[in-house]
Amino acid sequence: MSRPRPEPVQTVKQRRDAALRGLVASIPYGQYLGIHFDRRGDELTATMSFDEKLIGNPLLPALHGGATAAFLEITSVIALGWANLWEDMESGVLSLDELEAGHLPRLPKTIDFTVDYLRSGLPRDAYARARVNRSGRRYASVHVEAWQDQRSKLFAQATGHFLIPNSRGG
Repeated sequence: MSRPRPEPVQTVKQRRDAALRGLVASIPYGQYLGIHFDRRGDELTATMSFDEKLIGNPLLPALHGGATAAFLEITSVIALGWANLWEDMESGVLSLDELEAGHLPRLPKTIDFTVDYLRSGLPRDAYARARVNRSGRRYASVHVEAWQDQRSKLFAQATGHFLIPNSRGG
């Protein structure tokens, strides 16, 4: 009995990249804020590139709290969508053609989102990673942390609870 031949690495990478592009494109406000994602295997790191429009207090200067909260929430939603999509994507249930055509599951909806502002966000790039604490069929809990120069010196963190949609969007 012979095992099926594994897919070429490039095909797997293209499918993962198409899925991530589709998820990120589904949140236009993230594009406005300059948020993009770096993928390493199943781990995502979000980057919010610095722009003057993100400054809330020009006297300090410091990042606007709303921009920080949006960055954390978008990172959480994309990470949760990515985690929920991973199994279908890796098993081949979702093909590259489907992903490029935008046939992705709908993104989770925020139930509540609590942000802890730990220090002022400086006028520079910010990074964030989210960890899915629990994800069931209808509900998920996510924790996200944001930093700038040193990962050990967080400037904000948040915990969110999300409603998982039960059907695929188009």
